[in-house]
Amino acid sequence: MQIAKDTVVALEVQLSDVHGNLIQQSAEAVQYLHGGYDGIFPVVEEALQGRAPGDTIEVRLEPGDAFGEYDAELVRMAERAQFPPELEVGMQFEQESDAEDELLIFTVTDLAGDQVVLDGNHPLSGMALQFACTVVSVRAATDGEIERGYADDDTAGPLITVLQ
Repeated sequence: MQIAKDTVVALEVQLSDVHGNLIQQSAEAVQYLHGGYDGIFPVVEEALQGRAPGDTIEVRLEPGDAFGEYDAELVRMAERAQFPPELEVGMQFEQESDAEDELLIFTVTDLAGDQVVLDGNHPLSGMALQFACTVVSVRAATDGEIERGYADDDTAGPLITVLQ
C-alpha cells in the first residue's frame, strides 16, 4: 500500500543537524495519520506522499519548516523567589501565552543570583535539520482515527513534542 491521505504510516526516524550530528533517533517505529492532520512536519509529509514500505527519504528542514526561527522575545528574566527551591538549569515550566488556549514551555537556561533566565524557544529553533526516515508500514486509517485526526498508536506526536 502506498502513502496517501487517510493512511497510518509507521516510520523509523533519524533527526540530525546539517553537519550530520545525530539529535534524535526513534527507538521504535513512530506512527502518524497522513493527510494534513499535523502529525508530522508538512514538508516531510509531502515528501512521503506516494511512498511505500521500505522506501527511504531524506529531507532538509529549514527553521521555518521545523521549529521556527529563534525569537529573542521569548527569553525572559524572572525573580528566583517565584520558583521552587530545587530549581536547576534545564527544568521546564508551562505558562499561558497571549494567544488563547496556548501554553508555552519555558526552559531554565541560567541562574544568576536572584534572577532566572527562561527561554520559551524550542531547543532546535533557528536550526536547519536533516530528517531521514524509512517507511516501515502503511495501512488504511480507521473511521475513528480519521474523525479524531490522529492514529490510535500515534507516536509521531511524542516525536514532535519531544523536539518542540
